[in-house]
Amino acid sequence: MAGDSSFPDMDSDGSEINEEAEIVVNVGGVRQVFYGDNLNQYPETRLAELINCLSGGYDSIFSLCDDYDPGKREFYFDRDPDAFKCIIDVYYFGEIHMKKGICPICFKNEMEFWKVDLKFLDDCCKAHLSEKKEELEEIARRVQLILDDLGVDASESHWKRCQKYIWKFLEKPESSYPARVIAVLSFLFILISSIVMCVGTIPDLQIVDAEGNRVEHPTLDSIETACIGWFTVEYVLRLISSPNKLHFVLSFMNIVDVLAILPFYVSLTLTHLGAKLMELSNVQQAVQALRIMRIARIFKLARHSSGLQTLTYALKRSFKELGLLLMYLAVGIFVFSALGYTMEQSHPETLFKSIPQSFWWAIITMTTVGYGDIYPKTTLGKLNAAISFLCGVIAIALPIHPIINNFVRYYNKQRVLETAAKHELELMELNSAEGKTTSSKCELEDLVREGKEGPFYGSRLKVSHSDTFIHLLSEEKHYRTRLQSCK
Repeated sequence: MAGDSSFPDMDSDGSEINEEAEIVVNVGGVRQVFYGDNLNQYPETRLAELINCLSGGYDSIFSLCDDYDPGKREFYFDRDPDAFKCIIDVYYFGEIHMKKGICPICFKNEMEFWKVDLKFLDDCCKAHLSEKKEELEEIARRVQLILDDLGVDASESHWKRCQKYIWKFLEKPESSYPARVIAVLSFLFILISSIVMCVGTIPDLQIVDAEGNRVEHPTLDSIETACIGWFTVEYVLRLISSPNKLHFVLSFMNIVDVLAILPFYVSLTLTHLGAKLMELSNVQQAVQALRIMRIARIFKLARHSSGLQTLTYALKRSFKELGLLLMYLAVGIFVFSALGYTMEQSHPETLFKSIPQSFWWAIITMTTVGYGDIYPKTTLGKLNAAISFLCGVIAIALPIHPIINNFVRYYNKQRVLETAAKHELELMELNSAEGKTTSSKCELEDLVREGKEGPFYGSRLKVSHSDTFIHLLSEEKHYRTRLQSCK
């Protein structure tokens, strides 16, 4: 087939290529007929270029399509027909909607192949595409982190390698068995510290000091000191080995770690040095206030619990729903407290002294708590309480479903991303193994082609076949890529 030949049924001056010209396109077995007046609306697209390349010979045609039938004047493309049906809408409607079930990344690749700009994609489909892009970026980031952990850079100094080892040891429990042990120990120290904080407030387990004040038992203080020592060493090691010190210090979970250990050292400083600077009673009050801050250490559990991290993310993504919940409750509290105060004024023993005081009654009623310290005594007041109770149940129940959906969606997404990252690593290992096998097979074929004989060749051939050579499937078969497989 001559590269510069033209079609036998085509005039030399290309008079047939005009606005009324039509072409037949066969995409994956699906035939479509297009007219020049439609395609030339977007001359930069591949289909419009087909109209304009008919006079350029086979070279220009086969640069745009996979095959061509001159008799039928039919262009053949080995592409996704479902995506093509969506993309051609741009020639008729000026916009493109992605059909449900098509991989967004594959669809983007199809649009790039047909040279259709992404600006014609509808906004709802762009959001779906952006979400999938973020997922792929997250998968790539996780794979890169795993590869960084596995790889060793010989050019790095000994201190840098130690930093990476300590960071992986403390931050990534899945990296090794000792790292898992350290994570479990850290989890147990958090639990023990929280239990000691609670048990230390039991009067029977407290002792009386020289001033007659009740203080924690010395044994509990020793356990507390040991836990704080563990938290301190852990935080310092993680700070030293952190690749980005500023990001580490400003991270929310690391701020929680500081708040968990800081009260202990401030209290220790005030106990030994504060008495010289201020009165003893003020020192004791400051120490007691700082002890309350120890409750922050319970949030350290989120570092070791993916469920708590997922809950935090779900609440972060549900600010709009939480805002609606608070707005509903605020409106209901104001309305029903004002009504309750007005209706109860006729009763001589009313408990509703003012509208601000009635706020408390409305809060515990709408949230279905009902302490019973303040309640209506008139018939209208009881009716108002019943209505406020029902409205409170409805107001609380309405935003709960979106919050639960956000939680489930994020949790499932994290599991999918973890699985996808592991799958990518397996594919990389498989491709690496296939590359080694292919090179061994080529080496074997070269040796056979050279026709060498002798014991050296025989031993080399045996080693090559038994240790590295793996029989692969025929290379003539067409394999689907990962992006094609997700369609």
